[in-house]
Amino acid sequence: MNHSENVDHNAVLRARTMLLGSDRLSPAEQVEAYRVLSRVSPAAYLPKLADALTSLGCEVARAGRRERELELTAEAVDAARRIGADEPNRLQALCGALWFHQRALFAGGRRAEGLAVCEEMAEAGRIAFERGQVHSPVHAHGRLADVLAEEGRHAEAAEILGRGAAAGSPAVDFEDAVRWAAELEAAGRHGEAAVALEGSVDATRKGAEDGSCTAARLVWELTHRSGTLDAAGRPEEAEADRREALTVLARLAEAGEITTRSSGSSWVVLLALSCRAEEPAASRDAPLPPFGADRLQWSPDTRGAYFAAIPALRTEATRLAEAGRTREALSAHRRLTARSAARWDDGPRHPGLEESLRPLFDEGVALARLLTADPGALARSLTDRSMFLAAAGRYGDAHADLAEATALRAPHPIVTRA
Repeated sequence: MNHSENVDHNAVLRARTMLLGSDRLSPAEQVEAYRVLSRVSPAAYLPKLADALTSLGCEVARAGRRERELELTAEAVDAARRIGADEPNRLQALCGALWFHQRALFAGGRRAEGLAVCEEMAEAGRIAFERGQVHSPVHAHGRLADVLAEEGRHAEAAEILGRGAAAGSPAVDFEDAVRWAAELEAAGRHGEAAVALEGSVDATRKGAEDGSCTAARLVWELTHRSGTLDAAGRPEEAEADRREALTVLARLAEAGEITTRSSGSSWVVLLALSCRAEEPAASRDAPLPPFGADRLQWSPDTRGAYFAAIPALRTEATRLAEAGRTREALSAHRRLTARSAARWDDGPRHPGLEESLRPLFDEGVALARLLTADPGALARSLTDRSMFLAAAGRYGDAHADLAEATALRAPHPIVTRA
């Protein structure tokens, strides 16, 4: 095929002149030039056109022009699809364009179309793996797993994440391990979920010893895994994890952290995940965030709805408490607390963290203390507050809360200081 047929040669000359100029081109100017040049040299310019279109799409999205963003990202996908199948940069261009397009679709509430785009992205990764272009059999599958989780399709999400973990075994990355374990738990596979966390906990324990990660993160992971072990019917191991977490907190209370590294939003991810049981079941018509994943991985529509419900939950928790319906009030309050923490999350030690969130955790503990016949409820609220206090650097207070929570759960007295 002669790509120069029916091409305005003056337009081509202008486009080349623009690109050769000394001034840095805006995304809109790049799109203008690459649209023309991709017709005469598709192998060279279709990838550049796709990238420029996604950049322009992001620019108009920041200005609130959602429909225009959709148009531009759809054009980017079309350009990437037209890149030759054997071109080495096709996968990167296509997956990048598909990623931005699905984000725009979810932001517009078009979930069915967004899911289809995520499936196409995963299929592109599968084909690339079969051709030896990438090393993982689940390359570009991450968004699909998250969207399936949002719609309550946990077994399918767990299968995808499990194949990724098998390809990179053992799973020692915190984010990957927690996401996989979360979907296994949601699918009722508690024993497998506990196993999925082993590599990450071991790696974090080592990192806390050599200073490559914070000891506080080890506390969060051990405490989270203890709940997973309880659900798996392994109470002795769960108690051992809680005892180890207490030992680490006691050491932190005495000596502080040995590293200035940040553990980011780990505690917030685990808090939201621990409150999943308080939430209704997720479905396509009523999606929820993929608990276990960082909020930046949530679809825009589910993230927006999750945070938009905060005022209503606050009102509901207050109404239920005033009506004496303490158990229901506590459930609503835990959901409120988890969402408020996730919305606030800018990492541990952020200025204003304790002042903004401490009252919510205190209120939760106060509500739980009213349920004298349910020590488990108080243990959960104390654990929630303990993990928050560890994030805020209040290690002595965190130790006291976790020690009380552990004593409420354990059949034998707990030694609270190492």
